[in-house]
Amino acid sequence: HELRAESRLVLRSGEKGGPTVADAALFEEVLDDAPQGATPHVRLPVSHRANEEIFDSVEAKFVRFSITASSTAQPCLDELEVFTAEASPRNVALASAGAKAAASSVYSDGSNPKHQIAHLNDGRYGNSYSWISNEKGVGWAQVELAKPERIRRVVWSRDRGREKQVYEDRLPTNYRIEVSLDGQHWQTVASSADRLDSEYRKRITAIPTLSRIPVDQVQEVQQLVAQRTKLQADIDQLTSFPAVYAGKFEPPGSTFRLHRGDPMQKKEEVVPSGLVEFGGDLGLAADAPEQQRRLALADWIVSAQNPLTARVLVNRIWHYHFGTGLVDTPSDFGLNGARPTHPELLDWLASEFVARGGRIKELHRLIVLSGTYRQSGKPNAEALKVDAGSRLLWRFPPRRLEAEPLRDTMLAVSGKLDLRMGGPGFDLFEPNDNYVKIYTSKKEFGPEEFRRMVYQNKPRVQLDDVFGAFDCPDAGQIAPRRTSSTTPLQALNLLNSPFALELAGFFAERLEKEAGANVAAQVRRAFVLSFGREPTDGETAAALSLIGQHGLKVFCRALFNANEFLMVF
Repeated sequence: HELRAESRLVLRSGEKGGPTVADAALFEEVLDDAPQGATPHVRLPVSHRANEEIFDSVEAKFVRFSITASSTAQPCLDELEVFTAEASPRNVALASAGAKAAASSVYSDGSNPKHQIAHLNDGRYGNSYSWISNEKGVGWAQVELAKPERIRRVVWSRDRGREKQVYEDRLPTNYRIEVSLDGQHWQTVASSADRLDSEYRKRITAIPTLSRIPVDQVQEVQQLVAQRTKLQADIDQLTSFPAVYAGKFEPPGSTFRLHRGDPMQKKEEVVPSGLVEFGGDLGLAADAPEQQRRLALADWIVSAQNPLTARVLVNRIWHYHFGTGLVDTPSDFGLNGARPTHPELLDWLASEFVARGGRIKELHRLIVLSGTYRQSGKPNAEALKVDAGSRLLWRFPPRRLEAEPLRDTMLAVSGKLDLRMGGPGFDLFEPNDNYVKIYTSKKEFGPEEFRRMVYQNKPRVQLDDVFGAFDCPDAGQIAPRRTSSTTPLQALNLLNSPFALELAGFFAERLEKEAGANVAAQVRRAFVLSFGREPTDGETAAALSLIGQHGLKVFCRALFNANEFLMVF
């Protein structure tokens, strides 16, 4: 509803029926900001729907819409309309009326030419019939009328379509509308200067239109806004009721055995129970209430007489400590799963777990204090011939660090690991405001990315360029265990990636700070931080030679790529 005369006041109604107390406060704020004695100009922020620009009638043959800023990415228009100053206005910008469209540039990805200059004045609305500039945040669109016309109104939009998805991105926010008779000399007739910023759209449901209101009527506007605000508050109070979250409690329905799984071929009724092979008779009647069924199932799962639960949990914890479980298919203990390498050990650990009250910390302590866990990972030629995979546990099975602890270890050694707990996570991909998410790995990192990798916002399917090569699983799929591969890409990432280079620099700075200028002291400190031990004489000599030829930062990068750094022995 646009104001047509200075003597009338029309309040814009928001989607929820009118202005609120916050709207009135915002209106007061806008009036206070207006210069003393000046006529305030306040219009709603731009919208992806139709935006109307009214100005004193002017004769024009060219109308140009120039954009200097947009909400995101390259600006977009689905239609640019120009109406005559007649009793029955005509849209003279239509191509069907003989007008010609032009633009500064047009965006196209090569395979999707739907965003065309011709859509600016084809009379069709929606994102599928739009023009997009090829420049981020700027661009201009223009229509040349068939002949000079006297015009007084321009209507433009970003997406007025009725498609399943309505797009609100790429919205022009700063602009000016210019007219010309010869295409050389331009006159500005409207702009975004008298519109509220887009931030106000989130703060208001309605706001009075003050364009062209004389100063002597401002007091009347304030009184009307206050009156309407009070009435709207009364309506809200009388029509608002407490919200209730209610559930429907009723006995569970009967369950039947289905012939070949067909729900239309019911056989005999089945009572609630567990797997018979594991003593799953829950002793429940067919009409047992839901809460009894759930409680009985939970009691059966954790029962000391149920051997499966304890075995599965013990095997998973063993798997995390040794890289492989006693059963190397942690999610399959059935006929299709692997056989346990040490069945008696698995049963003993399960029984100890149950006997100690099912305390996981007790189980961790039992495993890590065992001779099996504390033995060396040193190879033995004769044993390797018999058991190359160390499945018989004649030594601690060496394995490479997974992606998350590897990244965290590099940060810790370089002195940059942020141990802050809780709060929002971080992203390893560049932020983008495209309406289709694009995953581009970051090339620069700062304190926000130096937290433990457990806080990474992990997209499904997509892997980052550096640590995605270290067998990170697809986050969209269940992964009871990870594969462990060795590829050239892993070595290249740790040698040449921006992350590795940056952390090598931080590591070198830490050594200079903690060990001083003595290079031998820097080498000793580096080995202690990286490997938890002092270097041998041969390692010291090799490190001093490397630093002398290529510098401390290259030495630090070499340590990141050492087997002793990457592997758990």
